[in-house]
This record gives sequence, C-alpha cells and structure tokens, in this order.
Amino acid sequence: MGNKVTPRTLSGFMELLPQDQLKFDKIAATLKQVYASYGFLPLDTPVLEASEVLLAKAGGETEQQIYRFNKGDTDLAMRFDLTVPLAKYVAKNYSSLTFPFKRWQIGKVYRGERAQKGRFREFYQADIDIIGDTKLDIINDAELPSIIYNIFTSLGLDDFTIRINNRKVLSGFFEMLNLSDNITDILRIVDKLEKIGRDAVAKELKELGADASQCQEILDFISISGTTAQVIEKLRGYGGKNETFDTGVDELAAVTEGIAAFCVPEKNYRIDLCIARGLDYYTGTVYETTFNRHPEIGSICSGGRYENLAEYYTDKKLPGVGISIGLTRLFYILSAMGYLSDGASVGADVLIIPMTGDLSYAIGVSNTLRNMGLRVQIYFEQKKFKHKIGYADKLGIPFAAFIGEDEIAAGKVTVKNMGTGEQVTDTLETVADLMKATLSKAQSEKIIRLD
Repeated sequence: MGNKVTPRTLSGFMELLPQDQLKFDKIAATLKQVYASYGFLPLDTPVLEASEVLLAKAGGETEQQIYRFNKGDTDLAMRFDLTVPLAKYVAKNYSSLTFPFKRWQIGKVYRGERAQKGRFREFYQADIDIIGDTKLDIINDAELPSIIYNIFTSLGLDDFTIRINNRKVLSGFFEMLNLSDNITDILRIVDKLEKIGRDAVAKELKELGADASQCQEILDFISISGTTAQVIEKLRGYGGKNETFDTGVDELAAVTEGIAAFCVPEKNYRIDLCIARGLDYYTGTVYETTFNRHPEIGSICSGGRYENLAEYYTDKKLPGVGISIGLTRLFYILSAMGYLSDGASVGADVLIIPMTGDLSYAIGVSNTLRNMGLRVQIYFEQKKFKHKIGYADKLGIPFAAFIGEDEIAAGKVTVKNMGTGEQVTDTLETVADLMKATLSKAQSEKIIRLD
C-alpha cells in the first residue's frame, strides 16, 4: 500500500464521539417533542436546490457565503438556512396545504464563512414557523414565546430571558423624527447597541445624517425600561403622531398579554426596544432569547413576524411568524461550559454477558427485554470476565446481566446495578421491573444541569 491519507475533519464541521452524539440527540428529541405538543408538523427539504430558487432573494453576504457549484449543466446551491426552502415549499405546495400551516424542521445548513470558535460552516438549525393565507392573527406571535419557554425549561434551563420588540414601533418612531429614508440602516445600528455601546451607536447615527437631538431622542427611546405594563404605558405616551407606531404598540401589547395568558413567567420575558433583528424581512414582532448568566454568547433563539414569506415565488400573500435555534452552536456552548448531563450519554440500559457457549438463552432474554422497552446489548466477544464488565463500565451502561448454567437451569437472570454494585437473581419480569424503576428516574433527568 502507498502512503496513508491522514484522517481529518474540515474546519468548521462538527463531528462528535458517540457519548456526545447521544447528548446532542437528546436535545434534538426534546425540541421535536415540544414542537409536536403544539401541533407543528415535521418537514424535510433537500440540502441541494437549484441556485435560482435558493438565491431568489439573496444578495451581498449571503451570495459570498453560499456553497454553489455546477453538475453537468445544472447550477446548484446548498441551503444556507431553513426559511428560504420553506418559502419555496409553501409556494410549490400551496394548494395541498392547510392554513395556518405550522411546521417544524431540524436540518443541516451550510455557510462558507470563516470558521471560528462556536461558529460552523455546517450546522443544524431547529426552526418552527406558522404561515397564514393572506392573514395571520397576532396571537400566533404570543404562542412562540410560550414554545421557547417550554423548550428551554424542558431541557433544564430556566435562567433565560425572551426579549421582545416590534419593528413597527421602531420604524414609526424613526418616521416621527423625519428619518424615514434611513429606517433599515438605523435598525441595523440600533440592533448593535449591546455590542458597541451608546457612544458608538450615536457616532454611527450621526454618520448616517441624524443630528445631535435626533440621536439623543433615539437613545432615550430605546432605553425605556420597566415592567411590561410600564413600558407599554410609556410607549402609549408617544401615541397619536404616527399610524405605524400606534399599530406596533397595539401589536406589542396584544403579544405580551397573550404571553401572560400562555402562563410564561414574567421573569422570563420582557420588552426590549433595542431588539431590531438585522434581517430585512422582519416586519412586526421580533424575538431574541439570551442566557442570563452568559450574555456574552448572544442570542440562543431568535425570530419574528414577516409579512410575506414567499413573495419571490408566488403572488399569494403568505404572512408568517417563526423562530430559529442554532442547535449545533447551542450544543457546542453548553458542552464547552460543562452544562450537559452525562446521564444522556448512555447507548444501552443493560449489557447481557453470556457465561456459557450456548447463546440461545441469552439471545432469548435480550429479545424479551427489548419487547419490555429496554435497550439491550449482548457481549459476544471471547474475552476475560474483567474485560467484559469493564466494557459496560466504560460505556456507562447502568446494568449488567449474567447468564450462566445456573441461570439457564432456573430460568432466571442475575442482574448487577453498575452504580451501586447491588446484585439480584430473579425471574426476567422481576429484574426488568427493577431495572425500569431505576432507569425511569435517570431518564427523567434534564439534559442541562446548571448546578
């Protein structure tokens, strides 16, 4: 053989060892469970699309980051998010869908940006969207924070804040200040407040053409704080001067009232007038969720309301609201900070260790235990007993089941609890119940542990 190729993974691509993959999968399974509990339907779209379809709206940075290539005479591109493929899907299947259309999707997306710590070129996104036909009631915007709350509390994270705003409030306010020509640019600057600070925001606003008085009014406005009721009351004080602003405040009030109706604790959400979301297509409600003890990592879940999802594919007006979680990035952050429980990194509940040459009884036991809902592995290799038990120990398998001549003759099984060292010999039904009782407690443990 010639020279060996050194095995390596490309920079910006995550590849996990089995124990970590099990943790990742538990997070993904929790998300799917919460999404399904709200009636969302699963969707999977191709990783590859025709470039003209995928890039119908794209430009600037997206064009530069896209993975694009030709195969024969076909111009192809890899999806860079899950929203554009959703827009294509809804436009293509409009007549077959029932609206409002609620979908969840967890899938890999690709961006050829510079790989850095916590940023990836291939990564999973977990998205949900609610799409309406012509109209979509504002209460849908209140349901999504309820879903965000249930996702993170189900994972074991309660130290987070869902920050909510409305683009109409900001746009209307800037129109009041006679800055309507630069609204998109102002929104981008305001959205950077936490990263660059008040002075830098003021500097950029002045460079855009805002005078000192306008800068001060913008900074004072986006600094409004207090309880939800207090912020709404302060915003009402600006009312009657701009229709867009008044509509935005009404929507913000309706959304926050709805969130309270969904029983989301007020400690987990607040109005934040700095939140603008840089993407141009958000037209109303916007969300960003931050991990309170680690604000430096930025948003862990974001999204908002858009007026027309599929405008590049159809004349039908399809408003929607959605949120996205960068699942790979979230997993990386939680793992690096040591917040993920090891209890989720076990692939089997019990390892059967046959002590005789006749494997038929051991195989029969494994089949029965699987039918009882347990995850079962048989150790077939001809190794010393110490090596076999060490195998279970290294993989963190909670139970080992020994089957020798005595167990076969009595029609029983000897099971050892690998954590406590306790050992019992009994009928298959009895040991299965004992194992399941112990495992149910471990399985109910949340994946995120902050203590």
